Amino acid sequence: MHGGHAGHDAPRDATPPVFHVRDEHAHEAASTALGFWIYLMSDCLIFAVLFATYGVLGTSYAAGPTPKELFDLNLVALNTAMLLFSSITYGFAMLAMEKGRTAQTQGWLVVTLLFGLAFLGIELYEFAHLIHEGAGPGRSAFLSAFFTLVGTHGLHVTFGCIWLVTLMVQVARRGLIPANRRRLMCLSMFWHFLDVIWIGVFTYVYLMGVLR
Repeated sequence: MHGGHAGHDAPRDATPPVFHVRDEHAHEAASTALGFWIYLMSDCLIFAVLFATYGVLGTSYAAGPTPKELFDLNLVALNTAMLLFSSITYGFAMLAMEKGRTAQTQGWLVVTLLFGLAFLGIELYEFAHLIHEGAGPGRSAFLSAFFTLVGTHGLHVTFGCIWLVTLMVQVARRGLIPANRRRLMCLSMFWHFLDVIWIGVFTYVYLMGVLR
């Protein structure tokens, strides 16, 4: 009887099974960030080609107006301030997101959008003014390269504003879920990338063009 009872006893030093829980959200965030960095690198190549093209054609005026005659540095400085302020406000939106404050995040995103739209409005005004003065992209190789470089950046900002509105709608509907946080992070990288590119445009195209 005693021996039969002992046969049913489980060993007391048995190691309990260990279950490894995989953090799917962290894995997806890392994969998304890597993929978006690859996209930004490809975008860098596009702008590198455009900067190089402007470097080659930037002095081919074809007896037309020069940068010093065309560019209004005060207007461009105002436009630069709009984009830089938008980058700061987007940073505030990301800080609010990290704290889980949905309403505050949305508020800063709205301010960022307004700065982005102001930037586009000033840029469109500049383009319209140049074309009205007869300095359109077909006037010279310099102006063709200028409109292509600055216009490509403007298209990126336009896409960024559309993306921003889309994310604001998604956050309003579903809150700061992990998927929306990843999307906001990607847009943050994209928006700051456009700031860096614009600083290059302002320095290389506008400032150096006027100082030549």
